[in-house]
Amino acid sequence: MKEPFSGMYAALMSAMDDAGNLDLNRQRDLTDYVLKQGLRGLYVGGSSGESGLLETAALLEQQGVVAECARGTDHKLIAHVGVPALADSITLAKSAKKNGYDALSALPPHSYPFSDAEIYGYYQELAAATDLPLIVYEIPFRTGRPLPLDLLVRILDLPNVAGIKFTSNDLFKLSQLRRRRPEKLYFFGSDEIFLGAASLGADGGIGTTYNLFGKLYAALFAAVTAKDLARAQPLQTISQEYVEILMETGVLPGMKASFRLLGIECGPTRAPMAAKVPDVEARLKPFLARDDVKPWLSV
Repeated sequence: MKEPFSGMYAALMSAMDDAGNLDLNRQRDLTDYVLKQGLRGLYVGGSSGESGLLETAALLEQQGVVAECARGTDHKLIAHVGVPALADSITLAKSAKKNGYDALSALPPHSYPFSDAEIYGYYQELAAATDLPLIVYEIPFRTGRPLPLDLLVRILDLPNVAGIKFTSNDLFKLSQLRRRRPEKLYFFGSDEIFLGAASLGADGGIGTTYNLFGKLYAALFAAVTAKDLARAQPLQTISQEYVEILMETGVLPGMKASFRLLGIECGPTRAPMAAKVPDVEARLKPFLARDDVKPWLSV
């Protein structure tokens, strides 16, 4: 299971029209750009795609368009289907199966303070809804609490659960999971410290900034695989410098402004999400124009 899926995946952004609705033509342009960057695949319909602000119908449309764009390539497609209602998650999962996706993923339910038993039950039903491998998710800053280690191990043991997307700075917990279930897949989700997780054995990464800097992250993964720390460190530094700016601007508003500066229109973020500052493009432009950054932005 590990080898076919190992590598780096862009957590694909959603392209909107000027009114903030999903724009399928812009989505095609964005997807085509990301597919040219040498990544292992795409993670579709997640937080980076503003899924918490999109209707299920829009997420179903997006799944289909992305599948069309990737058809005939060797990219792996992982559909994120973790939305508040389990019934909608299952609808999205079955659609992904029909559209030829290779795997599923889902945030744990977090609309209410769910118990460990309720979270386990959610993943149990979702994993049984199709025969696609399921990548579960640990992301405490989004859910409001870290899931207990024992619960994550129990979830990893469910049929069809292939691994976890781990978006947390608790690298000790990541190591504990890997020691307990070494046969599972471990994707890391904090772009700016991927190198730390990779040194502890992460099988790949799934990240927002991979949309723009996919070439850089593919090179970072190659350097890690080759145990070339001298090559990996400066790549991670560029990633960190970019993330620092995005923290000032707002991550997704900053990402979309970055694409606009490259001539690729992704539209606005969907309300109520908004930029943190009025001068987003002005803050990004000098960084994107740097001589050590520009080579990573061409495809």
